[in-house]
Order: sequence, then C-alpha cells, then structure tokens
Amino acid sequence: MSQLAPLAVALPLLGAALLTLGHSALPRFPSDLLALLAAVVSAGMTLALLVHVGGGLTVYWFGGWRPREGIALGIDFAVDPIGAGLAAFVSLLMAVALLYSARVTDVEPPYYHVMMLTFLAGMVGFCLSGDLFNMFVFFELMSVSAVALISYKVSQQAALEGGLNFAVINTLGGFLFLLGIAVAYAHTGALNLAQIGDALHRGGNDHVVVIAFALILAALLIKSAVVPFHFWLSDAYAVALAPVCILLAGAMSEMGLYGLGRVWYAAFGASMAPQAGTVRAVLVGAGLLTALWGSVMSLQEDHLKRLLAFVTIAFVGVFLTGVGLLTADGVAGTAVYVMADGCGKALLFACAGIVQHRLGRLGQRALHGRGRHLRFTATLFIAGGLLIAAVPPFGPFLGKSMIEDAAIKAGYGFVPPLIVVCSGLAGAAVLRAGARIFLGWGEPSGSSDSADEATEPEEEAQRDRTPAVMAIASLLLLAGSVGFGVWFGFADLAQTAARRFISGAAYRAIVYGAPARHLHAGSASPQWYDWLYCGGSTLLALSLAALGLWGRRGRLGRVMERADSLAAPLRHVHTGRIGDYTAALALGVGVLGGLLTLTLR
Repeated sequence: MSQLAPLAVALPLLGAALLTLGHSALPRFPSDLLALLAAVVSAGMTLALLVHVGGGLTVYWFGGWRPREGIALGIDFAVDPIGAGLAAFVSLLMAVALLYSARVTDVEPPYYHVMMLTFLAGMVGFCLSGDLFNMFVFFELMSVSAVALISYKVSQQAALEGGLNFAVINTLGGFLFLLGIAVAYAHTGALNLAQIGDALHRGGNDHVVVIAFALILAALLIKSAVVPFHFWLSDAYAVALAPVCILLAGAMSEMGLYGLGRVWYAAFGASMAPQAGTVRAVLVGAGLLTALWGSVMSLQEDHLKRLLAFVTIAFVGVFLTGVGLLTADGVAGTAVYVMADGCGKALLFACAGIVQHRLGRLGQRALHGRGRHLRFTATLFIAGGLLIAAVPPFGPFLGKSMIEDAAIKAGYGFVPPLIVVCSGLAGAAVLRAGARIFLGWGEPSGSSDSADEATEPEEEAQRDRTPAVMAIASLLLLAGSVGFGVWFGFADLAQTAARRFISGAAYRAIVYGAPARHLHAGSASPQWYDWLYCGGSTLLALSLAALGLWGRRGRLGRVMERADSLAAPLRHVHTGRIGDYTAALALGVGVLGGLLTLTLR
C-alpha cells in the first residue's frame, strides 16, 4: 500500500505531461475531463493511504535505498495521518476547483490544466515528503505553478502585479528556506528529517542550530503569509481566477504551517526542547497578531476578493496559534479547523466567482442591492459568513473549540477571547458584504474606494444564469465545512493523528526500520464555555455587521468613524509596491532572527 504514495504525486505529473503532449489535438472538454480524473484518482490514492496508515506511520524508500547504520542516503516518503489527511484534502479541493472551472472559466487548454496538476503534485509531495530538501523542491514546484495561475490573465495589469508580488516575496522565502537547509546540512551532514533530528538530539542545541531553525521558520512563515510577511497575499488573491482562489484560500498558506510542524517535531524539537516555551510564545504571539491584523483589515475592504483574502490571513493567524501551542491538542484542533474553515473560505471565493460571472464586478458598494435575484448564491454566501464566525455546531465551531481548549490547557487563557474577537470581526465583514450585495441593506453609496471599475468577468458563458458546475462545486464545499463538525468522530481521528505527528522519537525510530505501533486517542466533547465562546463570536459578527450597515448616524456613527480612522494606518501600509513589501520582509526576518538568537540560548 505504501507504493501509492509516489503514485499520488506521479499521476498529476503524468496527466500534465499528457495534456502538454496532446495540446494541439485535445479540445477543451477532454482536457477538463483528464485533469479532473487525475485529481479524483490522486484523491482516491491519498484517501486509501490515510485509511491504511490509521494511527501509525508508513515509509516508502525510493529505489529501496533504506538507512544503514543510522545513515539515510535514500529519499523517503514518510506517510502519517496528518500528512496523508492533508494530501487527501488538497486533492479533493483540487477536484472541486476543476469541476468549478469546467467549461466555464475563460482559460486556454492545456496550459491552465497543466499548471493546476503540477500545483497538485507539489502540494501532495510536500505533505508526504520525509526529506527536508525535497520539501523545498515540492514547495517551489507549488509556488511556481501558483505564480503562473495567479497571473494567468497576464494581459491585465492587476494580474501581472499580483503575480509579480507573489513571485518576488515567495522567491525570497525560498532562498531563506534553502539557506536554512544548507546550514542544517553543514551541521548534521543529513537532509533526511529523521537523521537530522537524531543528529541534533545527540549533539544538543547551539547557535548554529538556532540559525538553521530561524531561517527555515522565517521561510515557512513567509509562505504562510504571517504578519509582517503577508503583504503579497491580498494582491495575489484579488486578481486570481476564482477556482485558483479556491485552492489558495483552502490549502496554500496552510502548507507552510504543516511544514513548520513537521520540521519542528521531526527534526528540531528534541534538541530545542528546553527552549520550547520561548518558541511557543513567539509562534502564539505571531499568530494572534496575524489574526487581529487580517480580521481588522477585512472590515476595511470594499473589493470582495480582497476582503476574503484578509479573512484568509486572519485564519492563518488562528491556525498558527494552534500549531504554535506545540501540543497534540493544538495540532488536532488546527487539523480540524484547517479542513472545515478551508472549505468555508473556498465556498466564499466560489460565491465571489458567481457574483463576478453574473454581475461583472466585485466592489460591494458598486453592487449594492444588485444581487437580490441571486438567491441561491446569497444563501451560500450568508452561510459561509456564519461558518467563518464559527456558528455552532458545524466544522469551524469544532476546530475553534479544540484550539481554545488546547490554549487553556497550555496556560494561554487569553487566547480564546482574542480568537472570538477575530472570528467576530471576520464574520462581520463577510455578513455585511452579503447583506449589501444580495439584500440591498444599509445605505447605498454612489462611489467605491476599490479599483473595481476595471474588473472583468472571468467567463465567456451566458451571464443570465449560474452554470451548474459552479453551483454543484459550491454545494460540495458547503457540505464539507458543515460535515466536519456534524461528524464528531472526526475529532477523535484528529487527536490520534496529532499524537502520532508530535512524536518525534517514534517518527525517527520508524523511519530507521522499527515497527509502527498504531495509536488511538479520543477527544472530549466541547465544553459549555466552548458553546459560549462560539455563540459570542457569532453574536459579535451579527452585531458588527448591523453596525456597519445602519450605525453610521449620530454618536454611534462618530464612534464607527473613529474606529475606521484608527485602522487607516494598516490600510495605508498595503501599498502594492514590491519594494515596500520587501522592506517589510527584511524587517520581519531581522526581528524574528534577533528574537530567537537572543532568547534561545
């Protein structure tokens, strides 16, 4: 069964190669069908791997080059439940995105399909890889494909600028990643994660280890769009095609957080265990800052895709907080939240694509009341806003409550109220936009502060109806976000997977040939305060949305204007200039490196 791991990566690449070779002979429909089939089969393989692994871990060595006397010269895929589950999730998300774009999005076969399949191969390979350098290779394959997909409509200046910002910042992140790998290799003589972890565990911690970890950490935070490395994300997501946004919002940034957890637990965690408290404080602090920044900025945006991009940044911060707790409970909660919220954000971007298809623009003020006839889309969009606010008892509620419980157990009791605020702000931004566009609520405005006037429809199909593939894909995403919470047994599976994921010693032993013991762990039901917290975030979202729609008069209006003025500096630093973003990246890397160097002694 372990042979399915390389096949799950090879199949999308094979599909991409076939599409490239047959580009002059294959019309649009066969290209759509072949790409969709490759994604579905890859999803089936990764799901089979997930079932096979269970609570254990399986290792596939390419060419049969197994370790000898503690030295791993070969390359391996180390498949555990978290990695296999994330690979299955991104494969299913890719299948939904390809279904969404089939015969609708104005793309030219086979180039769009080729890039989507190479993007999938990069994501799946990154999830399964047990080699640090190959993690870098797969992440760069993913990033290069994403650059091409973001700037696909290269004739439009906004798409070109968004793709350029993404390319430059992520290339700098890739350089830091490679530099960190070089330092780790020079210090340990290894690239295999298990061998690196074993060497560091025997050799202990020193400044070289800290430098290697700091470089790799900075690179993964850049690719996850954590503040202050986040500026590229909103520019990229605002111009990408809707099906591409489904993938970016649901999986791209989360890959960096998965990589952070994998590198920490498999390689650096054992040697840096005495400094785990400091690392935890740095990661949780960065996560909460990112969550607050993204949620506040989402309320400042008029352009629908840019608004959803900042919602994505906000929840990247929440996920980083969960991973940064460095506990099994935090990892389990993050795993649940990533999948449930990933489907929710993907649903919102799918709805934004329908709005752009039907109405031709994305500025919510310019669209005020024009979406009243889009009742199906309105229902899905409002449902997505409620899911973002973590309305009980659905998927985001379950993941959020698990992270909050983990924070309380770790002694971070201030985390749950802050997550409530972030969820409420982000949910309010989405619900307010939905009320403006689909219900015509609030005061109409004749002008818009977004660059929406230049927005062009992505589709050449008839605009007087919503294509069936768009509607079906959106319903599937809604079902996914709801289903992860309704099926409470998913929390037990996540707990089992998380306990396997954080066990670095067991990971290293299994890679070296020890038999894998299957773990089984249970998860407690949400407590009364979890319902209170999530009810509070939902109520906050509804209240702030109402204030944004009708609270602009009198004393309350002056308070709202004062709040907007306080948030204005955050809006002004998002200049769109690559030089400014590079300077912010350099500042962030310097602060992070200095902080870790001074505290990890």
